[in-house]
Amino acid sequence: MSVELLTLIFFGALLFFVLIGTPLVFVLGGISAIFLWYEMGTIGFYLIGSKMWDAMSNPTLMAIPLFVFMAILLEKSGVANDLYDMMHVWWGGLRGGLAIGTVLICVIFAAMSGISGAAVVTMGTIALPKMLERGYDKKLALGAINAGGGWGILIPPSILMVLYSLLTEVSVGRLFAAGVGPGLTLFVLVSIYIGVRCWLQPHMGPALPKEERAGWGPKLRSLKAVILPIMIVVIVLGAIFGGFATPTEAAAVGVFGALFATGVNRQLTWPVLHEAAISTLRLTALVMWILFAAHAFSTAYTALGAQDLISNLMTYIPGGKWGALAFMLFVLFILGMVLDPVGIMLITLPVFLPVVQASGFDPIWFGILFIIMMEVGYMTPPFGFNLFYLKGVAPPGVTMGDIYASVIPYVIVTLVGVLLIILFPGIALYLPDLFFNR
Repeated sequence: MSVELLTLIFFGALLFFVLIGTPLVFVLGGISAIFLWYEMGTIGFYLIGSKMWDAMSNPTLMAIPLFVFMAILLEKSGVANDLYDMMHVWWGGLRGGLAIGTVLICVIFAAMSGISGAAVVTMGTIALPKMLERGYDKKLALGAINAGGGWGILIPPSILMVLYSLLTEVSVGRLFAAGVGPGLTLFVLVSIYIGVRCWLQPHMGPALPKEERAGWGPKLRSLKAVILPIMIVVIVLGAIFGGFATPTEAAAVGVFGALFATGVNRQLTWPVLHEAAISTLRLTALVMWILFAAHAFSTAYTALGAQDLISNLMTYIPGGKWGALAFMLFVLFILGMVLDPVGIMLITLPVFLPVVQASGFDPIWFGILFIIMMEVGYMTPPFGFNLFYLKGVAPPGVTMGDIYASVIPYVIVTLVGVLLIILFPGIALYLPDLFFNR
């Protein structure tokens, strides 16, 4: 059977089972195992086992449960409430200030947790009702939380970056460093959009009345809320970038910082620790299945010879390597509308990575573009995870249509950020070159 026909059957089967609602991890693992048996016989199963053994031996894998545990503890520590109160005091007097401040808190919270849903749920619970009470436009507020929350997978430490590193064998530390510049760039772009929009249309983000604005005394006292978050971020990222610790060791230190922050806020109780541990166990078990499916898929895909087929097809795309890059990013954008980011990563990386290497693109730079498109997937209708997270915590008056409509301008702003990173690769690569090429 020709490689073209096998490829059509392979992806056709994947699409069929995904559309009928079968969990993607089991679809990828099951179909890949069947095709491996067809192509290689029983030796294909030994090959999967060998690849899984190599993956399980990677010490970077330990960073995943540690970062997840840290994120859950921080979510329950009350740190986010203190941060929002501080932001309200400092930014509330500006048009659109509450929305810009909410985005900033999402950035800080993302840097502490590395999980998109945590920031969306937390800010949706805390900030959204207060912005609506202050007369903020519903769609502006929803979009700000959705966009800012998505940066949990871009601002280090990021769980998806760890997975990308495991699947592509690039440095986690370099990826973490590369995420800082693009994350700050996106924050600036979104802040400019909110500020300009509220300046042109003041009713969309009214400033607090003068009598409700805080003086310098309350402002300075509120800054104590940022001490613990900054401490955690500096310890985790400083240890990695400074070469004092591996990402896994830094994650362990981050857990200690999260425990300390939880204790300071008097939330360090046995029920909190028990719930955090159980949630971490569930997510870590899911990651193990993801790794199994990823290795089974890549092994089966290589056995089919389909990677050579895709590489040859890429040569027919107009525009050379830049045309191929545009095509890959477009595919990611389309898939982001219907699949979860982990699923997209499992399906596309075995196909895209050889093309990236053949085109001479930096895999770290491409990884950042890849992660940002995953971020777009989190916030893009119809099935972006953040959309449903936000609906789950939104007040009764907020409909799914409101949430869908709110993300459109923020998706456009994010895509502008992608274009800037393509035109100016130093946005992503300056810090990795600074810290890791010494």
